[in-house]
Amino acid sequence: MKRVVVLVLLLVVVVVLPVASQSRAQVQTSLLEWCNVLPSLSRPANHSRIFYSVMFDAGSTGTRIHVYTFIQSGTEELPVLDNEMFHSVKPGLSAYADYPQMAGKTVRMLLRVAKKTVPRLEWKRTPLVLRATAGLRLLAAEKAQALLEQVQHVFDDSPFLVPDNSVSIMNGTNEGVLAWISLNFLTGNLQGRPRNAVGILDLGGGSTQITFLPKLRKTIESVPLPDYVARFDLFNSTFELYTHSYLGSGLMAARLVTLGALGAEGLEWRVFKSSCLPKKFRDEWSFGGLTYQVSGDPDSHAGYKLCYQEVLKVVKGIIHQPHELDDSVFFAFSYYFDRAVDAGLIDRVQGGELQVRDFKKRAKEVCNKMTKHPPVSPFLCMDMTYISCLLKDGFGFKDSTVLQLSKKVHNVEASWALGAILDHFHHLKIR
Repeated sequence: MKRVVVLVLLLVVVVVLPVASQSRAQVQTSLLEWCNVLPSLSRPANHSRIFYSVMFDAGSTGTRIHVYTFIQSGTEELPVLDNEMFHSVKPGLSAYADYPQMAGKTVRMLLRVAKKTVPRLEWKRTPLVLRATAGLRLLAAEKAQALLEQVQHVFDDSPFLVPDNSVSIMNGTNEGVLAWISLNFLTGNLQGRPRNAVGILDLGGGSTQITFLPKLRKTIESVPLPDYVARFDLFNSTFELYTHSYLGSGLMAARLVTLGALGAEGLEWRVFKSSCLPKKFRDEWSFGGLTYQVSGDPDSHAGYKLCYQEVLKVVKGIIHQPHELDDSVFFAFSYYFDRAVDAGLIDRVQGGELQVRDFKKRAKEVCNKMTKHPPVSPFLCMDMTYISCLLKDGFGFKDSTVLQLSKKVHNVEASWALGAILDHFHHLKIR
């Protein structure tokens, strides 16, 4: 596998500081300090040392484990990211809101991947970290806490290193910024060319994030709220990113709003209809631990135009349109990628480039033909229409804007997980 040299991220202190934060203290970390963060070398400096880290991504629709392998060739040299072992299972932990013990079983099962990947002699010094995202942020606090406690019990019983604050819910700002750092590290855009940094678009089940490095001051000055800007220190300079996480605007949450099912009662007898679904379709659909009866609308015309009006309420008046979107290259992943694959727009392995108008064109084709030609998923019309609406009427991208659809970059999953584990190294100060 092509090795990705950790030339930048191990020098980064990801101190995500909203502009409105009361504390403006900036932390600057030197290479020497980072060497202290890494596990101490038990061999001569001219010998390589391999060490490992395990990050769990507890999303709204699935739980994923990332096992990273790093190599350090001496105290004077920077480590190398040698490999990532990745595995995921469905549903997400939030589906077990009323059965929290199932969350523990899920994590315990995924830990087998770590045990198979990490040599037994390294278990006791390999840190376990779990960060939950929108799925748990959308739950009532006591239910989310019960799930986290079950995970913590599994961690504490494991043979791995369990640091303080190893299990928690990550805020949306961190999710966007860490994904931005991961993608720009993997694409090599943080190595002396920060002005060429790529933007990121992450579409999860419960939330969606947009993050990019503005070139114009007016982009920062025109944000609707101060927390649309985040700072971190890099090479003794403070970077300011435009970033925001929209809780409730992820793909599955958008389905709830489109169906009129958000916060609804009487789920056992109500049927939620939509013009975005095939007319004769009727089935159960589950999200966040709840099950809904959903169907097409037999008394209405199914198709793109009516569907677009339904999904528009998910973004109208909610999504801010920042300046200079066309001045950055954007990587889009998670459900952007998955739905583009389902719609036949890109290859599942290779990914590819798409224009924003490509989502709209395919959404029209799927929606207007779904009665005669049922799509691979009854929700494909709704999902593709929502993505088109989110990009155009939400964020304000032009039809001609090109997006890079990726699942992996240099064989590493496109997500916030790599940035998160490296950030956690700093806070742990593992010796």
